[in-house]
Amino acid sequence: MLSILVLCSTMSITVEKHFCGGTLVDVALFSEAKGCGMEMTSESQMKKPCCKNEVEIIQGQDELKVTPFQGLDLEQQLFVFSFTYSYLERFENRQDNSAFIEYPPPLIVRQLYKLDEAYLI
Repeated sequence: MLSILVLCSTMSITVEKHFCGGTLVDVALFSEAKGCGMEMTSESQMKKPCCKNEVEIIQGQDELKVTPFQGLDLEQQLFVFSFTYSYLERFENRQDNSAFIEYPPPLIVRQLYKLDEAYLI
């Protein structure tokens, strides 16, 4: 998620709009907007052109600030270390250290429910 955030914040976007007679005809991202077909090749044919193109460039962030671990103060270093340690401890495989793992259950000598004649119905 963090890498997507960094990618989006550093990416520049170009938005090109084509207006014809004051109304928006086409909008294009990352490419040229298509015209309405009324563009003149020579300005002498028409005194005042009715079409115009607007280009908006949204600049992304050019510089990323990278702070080394030694550049942090003691409290920030302690927080980063404890967060990393506790996060990695979550995924450690832990064995049950119970003393009864190797202890076998007792052998059944007599079936007590038959001796007491107590049956589940």
